[in-house]
Amino acid sequence: MALFATGCGGGGGTSAGSGELTVWLMNGSAPTSLTDELHKEFESKHPGVKVKYEIQQWTGIQDKLTTALAGNQPPDVVELGNTQNPKFAKEGVLTDLTADVSELGGSQWLEGLKQSGAWQGKQYGVPFYAANRSVIYRKDLFDKAGITEPTSRAEWLEAIRKLKAANASDPEFQPLYLAGQNWYSLLSFIWDEGGDIARQEGEKFTATLETPQVRSALEFYKQLVEVSATKAPKDADEQKPEQAGIYGQGKVGMIIGLPWEVDTAAKTDPSIKSKSAAFPIPSKNPGTTAPVFQGGSNLAIPAGSKNAALAKDYLKLMTSAKYQSQLAKGGMVPGTSKDTGELEASPVGAAMAKGSRNGRAVPASPKWSTVEEGQNPLKDMLTAYLTGAKDATKATADAAAKLNGLLG
Repeated sequence: MALFATGCGGGGGTSAGSGELTVWLMNGSAPTSLTDELHKEFESKHPGVKVKYEIQQWTGIQDKLTTALAGNQPPDVVELGNTQNPKFAKEGVLTDLTADVSELGGSQWLEGLKQSGAWQGKQYGVPFYAANRSVIYRKDLFDKAGITEPTSRAEWLEAIRKLKAANASDPEFQPLYLAGQNWYSLLSFIWDEGGDIARQEGEKFTATLETPQVRSALEFYKQLVEVSATKAPKDADEQKPEQAGIYGQGKVGMIIGLPWEVDTAAKTDPSIKSKSAAFPIPSKNPGTTAPVFQGGSNLAIPAGSKNAALAKDYLKLMTSAKYQSQLAKGGMVPGTSKDTGELEASPVGAAMAKGSRNGRAVPASPKWSTVEEGQNPLKDMLTAYLTGAKDATKATADAAAKLNGLLG
């Protein structure tokens, strides 16, 4: 309670005519060079108005936002994780921005973030930035084994086999390190098969895991695990242990991960950065990329803001090509611009940029956080299937029942 009282007291909105625009962005979201320049430009265009910029921490932010958005003096602009957006949109504490989509660059919005910012046919969140997974690999090991970047699932499996054969003398080598509960990667395979994890009808969400498409996705995941003979645990995700650290030890040819995981790996072996590149997660259809989960953030205006017009001007500036390109330069996929040139300067960033064009979101359920924060049924489904505790039919049926219980 002390934290909320201090946070909300210090970060509340402003009274009419106060000349302040309170902005809450999350720690690490936008570089200081970007926000300094943006705020200077915004204030020059709005004489007498000062931006009160407050950096928030992800830990505890959901509760802090719940308190602030329900109060009489909320911030004027807030950053929301894309899985948080539906909850607050349903609660009626965000401004309807449907009529402003065009002015905010709607024609170039990332589809995955656009979906997460919509509720009941109206738009409450504006894409800010995103990131998605690609297959990060060791260029030197690929070259030694005579492998070119795979452009289909079949080529990917063949690349794993070639890497395995080329390093057969090292019993510790893993051509692909793939933890058993990397469910974000599973989503790509499910969507690539034409399946999904839940469907929405009005405000109701129903699990769609008991389908041939989901079972085929599970089978492909199992193929990756078995062909690579990965030593990764089947009952944990990619953070337990941290896969970037494993990759940095030099005994792994590939991981499915995010660009900054290369930086983490470089803490163990600085040379690995120059040795790494990436390719988009391949589709089963040769020459195309698989859909990818697009995680990231949206920007929104609290319904209780007393400076809504100014807040919309702030969003217009932040979503302009000038500032979106700076986000791309910093290693993120820009949310409201298809120009990813700055991101493509990096071989790992280029793969993420290419994959982002086929981005998707998890179901836009206000209760989705209960899935991710609790005993995730998708993780349990993977472990049960990979260990042989359940066949695909039983694993998907049990996961569907649990998912329906969580989403209500």
